[in-house]
Amino acid sequence: MKKEVLFTLSSGFRENFEVIGYRFGKGEKAACIVGALRGNEYQHLYCASKLIDILSRLEERGGLVANKEILVIPCGINTSMNVGERNWVRDNQDINRHFPGNEKGEASDRVAAAIMKAVQGYSYGIQYTGFYLAGEFVPHVRTLGNSIDSTSLSSLFGLPYVVTGQPRSFDTRTLNYNWSQNGTSAFSLYISSYDYLNEDIANQAVSSTLRFLTRMGIIKYNCHNGHIASILAEEDLVTVKPNISGFFRRTCQINKEVRRGDILAEVLDPYEGNIIDRIVAPVDGILFFAQTSPIVFEHSVAFRIIKKLHL
Repeated sequence: MKKEVLFTLSSGFRENFEVIGYRFGKGEKAACIVGALRGNEYQHLYCASKLIDILSRLEERGGLVANKEILVIPCGINTSMNVGERNWVRDNQDINRHFPGNEKGEASDRVAAAIMKAVQGYSYGIQYTGFYLAGEFVPHVRTLGNSIDSTSLSSLFGLPYVVTGQPRSFDTRTLNYNWSQNGTSAFSLYISSYDYLNEDIANQAVSSTLRFLTRMGIIKYNCHNGHIASILAEEDLVTVKPNISGFFRRTCQINKEVRRGDILAEVLDPYEGNIIDRIVAPVDGILFFAQTSPIVFEHSVAFRIIKKLHL
C-alpha cells in the first residue's frame, strides 16, 4: 500500500486541506473507489476505511492480481467532517455538484478538478454515495443509462437491486456522470445512513465491492455469490409525498412488502401532538426508501416503493 497526497489546498487560518489516496498494486489502472464527498457521509468514509484495511492485508498475502492498480480515496472533504457540515465549508457548496471542476475556480471547483484528475483513466469507478435526503433504503447499485453492458456489470456486485436511469440535469455535475463520460465504467453504491455507523450496511457495501473486484479479475478473494439482482428503472419507483408538514412518525420498515392502503407513517402537529395526516401506500410493492428526518415537509419525498407487478 502506498499512501500519498493527491491534492493540497493552502489555508491562512488552519492546517492545509489535503485529499489523500491509497494505491494498491501497480500497473494497469484497474479500479478506483471514492468514499465520502460530503461532510456528513461518515458511513461512506467508514466503508472506504474498512476496504483499505482489507486491501492492505490482501496485498501482504499476495491477493492482488499482477499488473493491476487500485486507488482508494476515502474522503474528499475532511474539513467539513471536522465541523459536521454537509457542504464544503469554504463556500457552502456540494462538491458532488461541481465535477468535472475547474483548476482556476473557487475552492469547491478546484477540489473537484483535483479529484477528477486523480481518478481518470481507471477501467472501473465505484463511488460510495447516498440520497440527497437523509433516509434508509435497500442497498443497491445505480448506473446512468440503460445499456446491457452497464446493467450486466452492475449485477456483479451481488446487491439485491440495480437501478438504471437517464442522466438528469444535476447528474451532469456529479462524479459518476463525468467518470462515465471519460471512458470509465462508473457505479454508485447507495449506502443508507449519514451521521451514524451501521456495521451490517458497511459490511454489505465492502463485501459487494470486493465481490466485484474479484469477478473483474483485479483481486483474489473468496466471497459468497450475493444476490441475483433485480433490475429497476428509476422512473418505475413510486414516490410517496405527504400532504402537510409536521413530525414524521414512521410505522413501516425498509425492504418489507406493503399493500395499497397500508399506513406508512403518521404526521403529527408539532405543537399539539395530534395526528393531522396519515401517509398511505398508493400501490402494492416493496418499500425501497424511507425518510428518517424527524420532520417531514409538504410534498417532499417521504417514501419510494418498488411497484409489485401483477400478472
